[in-house]
Amino acid sequence: MIEKIIFNLLAFAIFIFVFGRFIKKNDTSYVYILGLEFIGIVVNFIELLSNITLNVFFKVLIWILSVIIPGIMLLIEYKSKVDFPEIFNILLAKIALASGNTEKAKDYLFKLINKYPESFMGHKTLAEVYEKEEQYSVAVDEYIRATELNHNRDIKLNYNIAKLLNKSDRQEEAITVLQDILKRKPEYYEATNLLGEVLCANERYKEAINVYMNALRYNPGNYDLYYNLGIAYTMANDFQRAKEFYEKAAEINSLLYNAKLSIGQIALIAGDLDEAEQFFKESLKGEDVEAGSYYYLSQVAILKGEKEKAANYMNIAVELDPKIYNKAQKETVFTPIKNEIKKPEKEQMEEKKQTKLLLKERKALNHLSKTCSLISELNNDDLTMMKNIKEKEMEKEEKQRGG
Repeated sequence: MIEKIIFNLLAFAIFIFVFGRFIKKNDTSYVYILGLEFIGIVVNFIELLSNITLNVFFKVLIWILSVIIPGIMLLIEYKSKVDFPEIFNILLAKIALASGNTEKAKDYLFKLINKYPESFMGHKTLAEVYEKEEQYSVAVDEYIRATELNHNRDIKLNYNIAKLLNKSDRQEEAITVLQDILKRKPEYYEATNLLGEVLCANERYKEAINVYMNALRYNPGNYDLYYNLGIAYTMANDFQRAKEFYEKAAEINSLLYNAKLSIGQIALIAGDLDEAEQFFKESLKGEDVEAGSYYYLSQVAILKGEKEKAANYMNIAVELDPKIYNKAQKETVFTPIKNEIKKPEKEQMEEKKQTKLLLKERKALNHLSKTCSLISELNNDDLTMMKNIKEKEMEKEEKQRGG
């Protein structure tokens, strides 16, 4: 009996309160909650009139419908300072979005924003929908509106804005937003990484280097930061510094292919054939071995006068990537072995090779590749001279450090 009195008091109190919210907000979304409460109250009322004792399942059900669900809704409204109609429409929008119906999702959100133009979650969710549709400019506008309503407290929103600005070819605006994020939160790695990429894409390599170097204070053991510094220095034609950072990256993760391949290319540019060969071979132990290592091992073997070894390496490279055949035929360094390179079938030449390399990685490796092509035109005397110059420079640096 006490349980029924408690239930009736709670159920009617919540019902009256929710009905008051419905009148005050003039929003029919509250009808769904009132409907659930009404069902629970009616079932309980029938039990009282008919003197039927309901089993445990029905007792739990009427408590869930009339007290627990409405109570949770009111608690969420109180804690989050968000009205139920906002939560309800956003939930419906997300369900529609999850089922792939973006137009329906937008309908719910438009309805919400029309009634609640200051809804932070409404604008944020609408921005996510536009982003999914790749309507980046409109998505940016909605994200900006959301940040204004949130008093610019959500750094993740600003990061999303920067990402979409970059995708919309508004790089300068993206750079400004990312720089502002890093002033507020310098350890934000995702913002650092994106800012570095945008700066490198715009050939602002010195600025990118500064961004990555600052980030090392917060992520001193991060492979990507060292590798990205290697890329930035490579594109700035500071190969010695690039090599230092590639080597640090390789120390952190010895199984990755790209850093060691780049070190080998830089050693080849410097004329150190033994070191180049060492790193090209080490890159073959990586997880994502590509044809490049064999291609450069062939080049090193040619420069060392090892014709048979060069031909074997080149044929492996062509087998991994048939398009290397045409590249090798154009390079004069491979003239002694051109007749020994097996020409792939036409179908193989036309196949698109899948690569895991990012655009920035391909650019850096291609940049080094072009420089290596220039080195390949030199003879052994030229390479010996370059190696001697390098050794003298290293000796000079050691003396300066010692002094």
